[in-house]
Amino acid sequence: MEVRKAFPDFDSKRLVEWQEKGYLKKLINKWYIFSDVTVTENLLYRISNNLLAPSYISLESAFSYYNVIPESVFTQQAVATRKTTRYETPVGVFQYRSISESYYFGFRILRHENFPVRMAELEKALIDYFYLTPWLKTADDIAALRFNRDEINNLLNWEMLSKYTQVYNSPTLNKRIHLFRKTLS
Repeated sequence: MEVRKAFPDFDSKRLVEWQEKGYLKKLINKWYIFSDVTVTENLLYRISNNLLAPSYISLESAFSYYNVIPESVFTQQAVATRKTTRYETPVGVFQYRSISESYYFGFRILRHENFPVRMAELEKALIDYFYLTPWLKTADDIAALRFNRDEINNLLNWEMLSKYTQVYNSPTLNKRIHLFRKTLS
C-alpha cells in the first residue's frame, strides 16, 4: 500500500472510516480514489495502468484514443502479462487481456495531467486486437470494425506493423493483418 510507504504508522481503519464519511471510494482491494476527484478519460487510463500492473492501454480503448473507430468505448481495455481479468469499480469498468511477456512491448509513456500513462502505439494496438480476437476470420469481419480509413492511413506506420507482426510468428495473425490491409485498399 503506497500510504504505508509515506506514513509507516498509518492505521488502515482510517480507510474504512473515510469511505463511510464519503471521502473515499474503494476501487478494488488496496486501491481508492478521493470522492471529489473529477474522473476524466486520462484519469481512467492512469487507473487502468495501476489496477493491474504491468499493463498498458490497448485494443478498443487505444483505437478510441487514436480516433480510428467511430464508437465510444465505455470499458477501459488494456493488455497485461498477468491473467485475463475484469474489474467493475465505482468509476468504470477495466478489462485486461493476457499476453505473453515476450509480447509486452509497443507502447509509449504519455504525460496526461502530470501522470504517466502507458498507451499502445497504434500498430501494437492493432496487433493486440487481431491476435486476441478469434472471431476475425474474413475481410467482412474486419470491415465490420468500421475503422476510419483516413485516420488509419494518416497515423499507421505499415513498416512498424509488419515488424510487430513478425515477432508473433503466427500464421493466423499474418492472415488477419493481410485481410486488414485488403479492407483499407
